Amino acid sequence: MGQPVVHFEVIGQDGAALRSFYSDLFGWKIDADNPMNYGVVQREGGASADGAGIGGGIGVGPEGYPGHVTFYIGVPDVEAALAKAESLGGSRVMGPEKVMEEIEIGLFNDPEGHLIGVVKTS
Repeated sequence: MGQPVVHFEVIGQDGAALRSFYSDLFGWKIDADNPMNYGVVQREGGASADGAGIGGGIGVGPEGYPGHVTFYIGVPDVEAALAKAESLGGSRVMGPEKVMEEIEIGLFNDPEGHLIGVVKTS
């Protein structure tokens, strides 16, 4: 079995407005009570009755950054995944980097420029 998609992310210029939009649209419970003001959508709050769905987040990018929508794949080693993406024609955007102290992520562009994330899973 391959590596699973474990997280989605919507980053824009107005995190509060985006959180409100997606919460109203899909009925998601979004918790942004953290130092990064990153709106966490717990899997349990976004799963269907049969358990399908993943968690995600909605937040603000750096000043002047237009934002992105992406998904994250769970990997055992972020650096190895980024290096492999580069060896296959992708390009590293960032990482490995620790966020919220306990989470390690990386971002890369695939050969056509699509932004994809990787996150360390045990």
